Amino acid sequence: MIRAFQAEDLDSAMEIWLAANTQAHSFLAGEYWAGHYKAVEAMLPQAELYVWEDDASGRIEGFIGLAGDYIAGLFVRDGARSQGIGKALLEQGKRLKGCLELRVYGKNQRAVQFYQREGFLIQAERVEEETGELEYVMAWRR
Repeated sequence: MIRAFQAEDLDSAMEIWLAANTQAHSFLAGEYWAGHYKAVEAMLPQAELYVWEDDASGRIEGFIGLAGDYIAGLFVRDGARSQGIGKALLEQGKRLKGCLELRVYGKNQRAVQFYQREGFLIQAERVEEETGELEYVMAWRR
């Protein structure tokens, strides 16, 4: 089930955030994500967050973070991917907003293809200053 983020979800969300970023972005050094951990941990509760919680176990399997119409992140726990959780979380964002925008690394082809399947279009390409990596600005409109 999808529900609003609660303070007690923070540890699970951060565990998912770190693992998913490390796995999906193997082209960046693991230290990059570890170096951003504390800042993300402080900012996460300030975003509009929704978690997907397993009904049987009560375990958080994924979450989406929104900052206005911007998807700040969509993450699903390893082992729970390809089960419709990411799609369900994205649908939650679509229900709440008339348009959505995000940035995704070009090398993260699995994510690029996922968002394209879900109706997002590449609006622009840019090089992220901090990493030097190509990223796409993608948008969806109702």
